[in-house]
Amino acid sequence: MALDRWIALLFVAFCCVYGYAAFFTMDGLLPPFMQRNPVWPSTFPKMLAVAGCLIGLIVLLGLEKPTEEKTPGATDINIARLGEYKVGQAVLLLSLMVAYALFLRPAGFLLATTSFLVAGSFVLGERKFHVMIPVALLATVGVWYLVQEVLGIFLRPFPFFLGN
Repeated sequence: MALDRWIALLFVAFCCVYGYAAFFTMDGLLPPFMQRNPVWPSTFPKMLAVAGCLIGLIVLLGLEKPTEEKTPGATDINIARLGEYKVGQAVLLLSLMVAYALFLRPAGFLLATTSFLVAGSFVLGERKFHVMIPVALLATVGVWYLVQEVLGIFLRPFPFFLGN
């Protein structure tokens, strides 16, 4: 089995576990008055889980590739040429995601997310800090506003020592 199908299999397994958590564990913790809302906090995770499973199954079953093409193309993952890919960047981005998850609660959403976006774009090769920082700040504040004010989900904006 090709590497992309193994990755798709892992992705489908991850989406199934994520979907199980979204469908069966998140809704049980809701207070009764929130269960009458048309959009619950678990709605988006449920949609992500279903979409992830469908996309993973499409790749796993090979439905996205035309049947005539048997030779590997330039976009196919070749494990023999793994050293030519930017594995270091991918590992660094995964490390940044883990650090972001650990840093989110003590630092607050605005600082943690802005730092993650700036560091992530730096890892991906962007060097224009005068563009990166305002864009990261704007995106972070926009997402925080949508989650906090539109969805009504509390998201601590500032570090714990600055209060709520």
